[in-house]
Amino acid sequence: MDGALPLVRLVEQFARLPGVGRKTAQRFAFYILNQPEEKAREFAQAILDARTKIKKCSICGNLTDEELCPICAAKERDTSLVCVVEDPRDVLAFERTKEYNGVYHVLHGLISPMDGVGPEQLTIKELLARVQAGGVREAIMATNPTVEGEATAMYLARLLKPLGVKVSRLAYGIPVGGNLEYADEVTLYRALEGRSEL
Repeated sequence: MDGALPLVRLVEQFARLPGVGRKTAQRFAFYILNQPEEKAREFAQAILDARTKIKKCSICGNLTDEELCPICAAKERDTSLVCVVEDPRDVLAFERTKEYNGVYHVLHGLISPMDGVGPEQLTIKELLARVQAGGVREAIMATNPTVEGEATAMYLARLLKPLGVKVSRLAYGIPVGGNLEYADEVTLYRALEGRSEL
């Protein structure tokens, strides 16, 4: 049984990943075991490197290995247009459309009292500081169309409108209960184009 312990631990670690069941975790574990040692080390090192080198962009909160993410560092982006998203994966979804030329603000979650997540756990203070610093003409609330996403968007709209910034919401090309991460480029583009002011 002692010889199986590392295999059991490996399966358990893979099973902790979102969307990975026990059978998939076992397939992943056996795949790793069948790799040459060098490949297994590369895999382990990639995980460690990502964990130690990736941090939040100092402006928008997106994930990067530099001080600024490539979007905030790009001079050609329209910094007066800020798309507020829940998660870094949502940034990737919008970037796939190749139609949005503004910048982002990543909240790293949504207000959800049932889960013990309040405004203070999100990057709302940083968003307010960006807007108060000037230069932002519109904030697009691009949170998912869920109860938490709607509540967060409305909360942010109440904070941002008095600062003289236009606050808009994505149009509902995105189905209620859906996730931006899984939306196709056309749906995201139509939702972005059809956004309405809150």
